[in-house]
Amino acid sequence: MSDLLYSETEDELRSAVRSLLTDRCDPAQVLARAESDQPHDPDLWKTLATDMGLAGLLVPESLGGQGASAREAAVVLEELGRFVAPVPYLTSAVIATETLLGCATPAADELLKALASGRSIGVLALPLTTAPTTSYAGFTTSDGQLTGRISAVADATAADVLLVATANGLYAVDTGAEGVSLTAQTPLDLTRPLATVQLSGAQGRLLAADASAPVRRGLTAGAALLASEQLGLADWCLTETVTYLKTRNQFNRPVGSFQSLKHRLAELWLETVHARAAARNAADALATGSDEAPLAASLAQAYCSPVAVHAAEEAVQLHGGIGMTWEHPVHLYLKRAKSDSIALGSAGAHREAVAELVDLQAP
Repeated sequence: MSDLLYSETEDELRSAVRSLLTDRCDPAQVLARAESDQPHDPDLWKTLATDMGLAGLLVPESLGGQGASAREAAVVLEELGRFVAPVPYLTSAVIATETLLGCATPAADELLKALASGRSIGVLALPLTTAPTTSYAGFTTSDGQLTGRISAVADATAADVLLVATANGLYAVDTGAEGVSLTAQTPLDLTRPLATVQLSGAQGRLLAADASAPVRRGLTAGAALLASEQLGLADWCLTETVTYLKTRNQFNRPVGSFQSLKHRLAELWLETVHARAAARNAADALATGSDEAPLAASLAQAYCSPVAVHAAEEAVQLHGGIGMTWEHPVHLYLKRAKSDSIALGSAGAHREAVAELVDLQAP
């Protein structure tokens, strides 16, 4: 049986990441960036990716990475979710990296080295809403030249290279190349920007002759580890709400002493505990190479997505009037939770995937 408890190494990694984010990613800084024209924090990303080596956690040591597992990456994502950090870790260090690992070609290995070192940011050029089981289309290729248009690609404006899936294979396209156009869109979650990718005869480098297996691997890993980000988000909302209700007084007593609010917080705590189990199970399934990793990923998403949204909504309501203001950071968590709830497949889509995987399809 898998051990879902955190190891000593994972606890140390959490401590290091949380210490950095406490200093460099407080709510005021995140709010200021959300209002600017550069929502990503390149200096924070450099520290995380290069100085701490976290961009290469999932990359083998032979390719310049850390040779760690999805369990360690999940811990990083928990902390990034706890701070709604505006960095492309999920898109580059998880989804793009796992997609390249599924290629197993010299061209993909060279790109993995660049991503692992933090020198480059890679993004899979698919809409953020694409689930692992979803069919996709949008780009065509002829003699290595790519044409097409796809919207809602997360973190594309921060990327150095796009991974482009076509019927003829998976290609790498530099974002600064001729024929590549990136148009920023206005997202709900300002800390994870979206863009429309337009390719007009852009030159691509072939990474794999068949794109389907690598892309599914990348999206499955992304869905599984997104659950850890949602867990970190929910845990922050619960902790901050409990702290606030202990200090906010009404009728000469702490608001948190009211029985109805105790019940709501108890329910939220139980949901968060269950979400932790689901997220840890998904990360462990990936780490051990289990055949049930797709099932664990869909289970985690089906449960953790609504828990994160519920936690953020409760945080807004239970913070009272201040929770409805722009100055308080809780709206960032609500927007991230809502955005995550449709990222890499909605909870409903993942419930359908679970039913199909265990042969319990509806009549």
